[in-house]
Amino acid sequence: MTDLSPSRTLKALMTCALVAFGAMAHAQQVFRISAIPDESPTELARKAAPLMKYLEAKLGMKVEYTPVTDYAASVEALVNKKIDMAWFGGFTFVQANARSGGKVIPIVQREEDEKFKSVFITSDPAIKTLADLKGKDVSFGSQSSTSGHLMPRSFLLQAGVDPDKDFKRVAFSGAHDATIAAVASGKVQAGALNISVWNKFVADKKVDTDKVTVFYTTPPYYDYNWSVHADMPAAVREKLTQAFLALSKDTPEGKEILDLQRATRFVPTKAENYKGIEAAAKSAGLL
Repeated sequence: MTDLSPSRTLKALMTCALVAFGAMAHAQQVFRISAIPDESPTELARKAAPLMKYLEAKLGMKVEYTPVTDYAASVEALVNKKIDMAWFGGFTFVQANARSGGKVIPIVQREEDEKFKSVFITSDPAIKTLADLKGKDVSFGSQSSTSGHLMPRSFLLQAGVDPDKDFKRVAFSGAHDATIAAVASGKVQAGALNISVWNKFVADKKVDTDKVTVFYTTPPYYDYNWSVHADMPAAVREKLTQAFLALSKDTPEGKEILDLQRATRFVPTKAENYKGIEAAAKSAGLL
């Protein structure tokens, strides 16, 4: 005879509820992604949309893009596991890796990021070399930007130009597109930014190259990557890595994602690739 006592019935109902809640929680698991705000929020969201959809299918869970207010916020979010993956610049990765005690791991980067460059632009015809920037108002991007501040500063110092002593004013626009706008509008006489954003603006005819020109391109260095926290399960990390490596311009979906990411393809990367960035940050007094 079945025991239908109130206590047994309540226990059975609670067990069923917990099982159902567990299944629902698993079904609603969310994988959160963010990126350093090196471009406008609308552009970052536009670039993220098809990638999020692709990763949802590959990971089998909901993927959400979580914008952050500044570079430091992206570092803290991954270090504290508020997000699962972040698009970092080389310097932001170095900061996150140091901040986490080596617990932040870069998994993939664009092929272009193995030999990335920055450009210095100006609207002043008299500026032709880095030395010509002395006594001028010059804009970088964010203070934590690799291609918009750290590496341009490093190459300036190597050329014997100290921004803090030699420039009339050092400005920080916050983002690469904002640096272009500052130079084009005459707020500053020159600026340094990410070469891929500059090339995109030129291709889209969003900048008048008769008025704003590149007068110096830096030597190459490692830059951007997708990073995760070391506590991420190895199986998830591997699935994520393979999803990026599988992207190909031979498929409509892959072409759309890679074009938006301004990438030929994604390749594996490792923390050792960013030792040069770390050394540059230390020599510039930024780490």
